[in-house]
Amino acid sequence: MSEPQTAAGRSTLARDLTLYLLARFGLIVVVAAVLVLVKVPLLVALAVGIVVGLPVGLLAFRGLNARVTAGLAARNERRAKERAKLRAELRESE
Repeated sequence: MSEPQTAAGRSTLARDLTLYLLARFGLIVVVAAVLVLVKVPLLVALAVGIVVGLPVGLLAFRGLNARVTAGLAARNERRAKERAKLRAELRESE
């Protein structure tokens, strides 16, 4: 029974992480595009887009960031339990 939950958890984490990354990169592109439209050189616009877009993305996509963080924490907890179980099995076999 735990295998379907694990697969669903992985797909949810993958989806949330992908959405979060795309949203943050999209915000950088939007900031850079607006600057290019007002005649700022492309490289300068991209640099400003990164400097402005990344912190703003942390604030703007806070809910999605929380879901990604929770998913990563759950995955790390699950992996720690599996590692502890494997270590216990290895100790028993010695």
